[in-house]
Amino acid sequence: MQRQVMRAIETCRTATLGGHKEKCTACGTVRYAYSSCRNRHCPKCQTLTKAKWLADRKAELLPVPYFHGVFTLPHDLNALVLFNKAVLLKMLFAAAAETLLEFGRNNLGGKMGFTMALHTWDQLLRPHFHVHCVIPAGALSSDGKRWIHGDSRFLFPVKALSKVFQGKFLEKLQNARRMGELTFPKPIADLAVDEVFGDLILRLRTIDWVVYAKRPFAGPEQVLDYLGRYTHRVAISNNRLVDVTDTAVSFSYRDRRNKNQRRIETLPPDEFIRRFLLHVLPKGFMRIRHFGFLASRCKATDLGRCRLLLDVTDKTPRQKLNVREWMLQLTGADIDICPACGKKSLIRYRIPSQPLRLRPCVSRDTS
Repeated sequence: MQRQVMRAIETCRTATLGGHKEKCTACGTVRYAYSSCRNRHCPKCQTLTKAKWLADRKAELLPVPYFHGVFTLPHDLNALVLFNKAVLLKMLFAAAAETLLEFGRNNLGGKMGFTMALHTWDQLLRPHFHVHCVIPAGALSSDGKRWIHGDSRFLFPVKALSKVFQGKFLEKLQNARRMGELTFPKPIADLAVDEVFGDLILRLRTIDWVVYAKRPFAGPEQVLDYLGRYTHRVAISNNRLVDVTDTAVSFSYRDRRNKNQRRIETLPPDEFIRRFLLHVLPKGFMRIRHFGFLASRCKATDLGRCRLLLDVTDKTPRQKLNVREWMLQLTGADIDICPACGKKSLIRYRIPSQPLRLRPCVSRDTS
């Protein structure tokens, strides 16, 4: 999977993937635009997909207070997660979602709805497994006849959330090992021993797990915009790259231990690539998931019911934009207008993709 991601990033927006040639019939200007790889890990791709996702999520917002929640796995689990991503990251989603739904039933008396987005990195691209949640303060009653308002200042006690989340995750982890769902390759082979795995569980029970829940200062749109930066890409964006040479890669990061100051980290290229590839997800693994009354299987009914109970009326249906309209909205540039003469006189010609030429492996005589 990592090789596929690297190959996609290497060929993204190059002649290898083909594209189109644009020629202006008015002034004769010619320019080439090559296709993107559309890989979800690529830092250059999926801007339109992200914009559409954000527009859909903002259209679903309810006129109630919202909270930004974060459920984080202890770093003691990093190695085990890296070799069992599909299993343990699914557990992370399940344990966090079950915790919120349980608190919604017990504390509010109804079904909550929320969206979760997985992040697997910190500012230095090291493993840091956590899910961000966008949570409306309230719940839909079990009979669907009432909207139950939550406290606008306070979601749930975070220490209680942490304890329940911890218990649910560790129970799932032990069940997975019992059912043989975990793998223990050489770097973590010692965890296959009952006593060593038991010591890990004991250690995980004695530490505090980090759960965060706070009402965003600028509203739920702020949280969605924050999540949108990484919902359709991974770990780092190109604008954080400061300098790239054959011997070093420098990028900016925020040092949260020192008042969020901007600093520069420099790594050898192989270490930078290694850290980036740590965050490649298994094929088909969904990074964004919806639960409760926002879950796909019941959203059409439940979300509509919530909007009705909260007297939300859509004055005009949201229009579906085409690529030209999206680009105009996002960049202010009309892709049908020649950038040289400003006339709407561009003709496009398709450029076919080129077969990828792999360099042959040359063996060296070391005798």
